[in-house]
Amino acid sequence: MTTINIGGVPEHFNLAWYLTLRNGEYKREGINLRWKDFFGGTGQMNKALRDKEIDMAVILTEGIIKDIIDGNPCKIVQTFVNSSLQWGIHVAKDSKYHDIDQLKGTKAAISRFGSGSHLMAYINAKNNGWDLEKDLKFEVIKNLAGAVEGLSNGVADYFMWEKYTTQPFVDNGTFRRIGVCPTPWPCFVVAVREDVLDKNLDDIKTIMEIINTTTREFKHIPSIDTTIANRYDLELEDVQEWLSMTEWSQELMNKKQFVEIQDHLLELNLIPRIAEYEFLTFKM
Repeated sequence: MTTINIGGVPEHFNLAWYLTLRNGEYKREGINLRWKDFFGGTGQMNKALRDKEIDMAVILTEGIIKDIIDGNPCKIVQTFVNSSLQWGIHVAKDSKYHDIDQLKGTKAAISRFGSGSHLMAYINAKNNGWDLEKDLKFEVIKNLAGAVEGLSNGVADYFMWEKYTTQPFVDNGTFRRIGVCPTPWPCFVVAVREDVLDKNLDDIKTIMEIINTTTREFKHIPSIDTTIANRYDLELEDVQEWLSMTEWSQELMNKKQFVEIQDHLLELNLIPRIAEYEFLTFKM
């Protein structure tokens, strides 16, 4: 049996992986797929891929594109979630800031440099016409728990994280959400280390066939909204809203889409160049 290590955030987007693992679907095909939660998000997963701690990851599109260009020896093999990610912009409950314009020049909490919370701070700044050199400051807080502490203690002023994941903290008064910044591209992709593709391509193909079968029918699983609400401590209405706006993918984005994403990142000086489609992707 081949062992493949995969990483992802412990969020509702990845429930399909949990379901297929629980059902033993990979083991029936001779694959010991071992899932690891990454509470620190994309930046932490990029490092784990580089360090060969994991073989593949369900990871934010912008974060892995930047890191591959920066030298991470991985390829994107498929888009996983085709819809955009809704990034909530949060401040502490007693913060003096009440709208996004007031955050200009203040300090953003980020999980780490190169993470989604870091890159999306640039997207938010550009959307609001800020000076990207003067108006952005950062404080590394590692994860969501670090953001709770950092914002509460005044170490940072605002924090961007997926809207529904942070909803319980908004509901209990830890955070106030003062805006939402959606990604202008499909939000999650699956990336695999190049050496793993060389050695275990058939296993990776099998893994993707299994997960794709589940994501095609995910919204039609009986009581899936209740399952998500219970597992991730979310309100049922919020889950239903999230399901209505989320679309999974079983394909790889085309060349035009990759160029458009990189155009955004290049304009923000987050990448040094536009990489070729074949440099970033692997078609299975």
